[in-house]
Amino acid sequence: MRSLFLDRDGVINEDSRAFIKSPADWKPLPGSLEAIARAQRAGFHVIVVSNQSGIARGLLDIAALNAIHRRLINDLAHFGGHIDAFFFCPHGPQDDCSCRKPKAGLLLTAKERLGLDLAKTPFIGDRISDLAAAKRAGAKPILVRTGIDVIDQAELRDIGTVDIFDTLTDAINAIIAAS
Repeated sequence: MRSLFLDRDGVINEDSRAFIKSPADWKPLPGSLEAIARAQRAGFHVIVVSNQSGIARGLLDIAALNAIHRRLINDLAHFGGHIDAFFFCPHGPQDDCSCRKPKAGLLLTAKERLGLDLAKTPFIGDRISDLAAAKRAGAKPILVRTGIDVIDQAELRDIGTVDIFDTLTDAINAIIAAS
């Protein structure tokens, strides 16, 4: 099974320092939904892996998160795409869980449940924590510059080899071309 991991906020949709708390807050980045649908037409399963500390902070609950994901699913369906699986960490930074990126727990759980070969699975993210989780899990880290954080070049060097693209569209086009 050819698969592709995507972070959500800052990769598929606009991120917000105030958190994405409701479907009304969720706004897809230009071209992201079309790119996901194109990846699926090329034979990739799309798996979303996302830290959702807003749950631990009391800013949203599981019902609100599910409603946000339904909005993503419905908007993506207009382009003929879908999300094959969602994996999320509901914990806060202080909780020291194994699933919160930059730890690899979400990716390793996806590997176990879906039978993935992580060495052949790109992970597209917008933060160092995404890239670090990919590296720790043995997946291929890919950075897109659509997030709200400035990426520190020293931290990026610590990750190792990382392909960098301006948008999710550019990243997916390169993955498809290389497959």
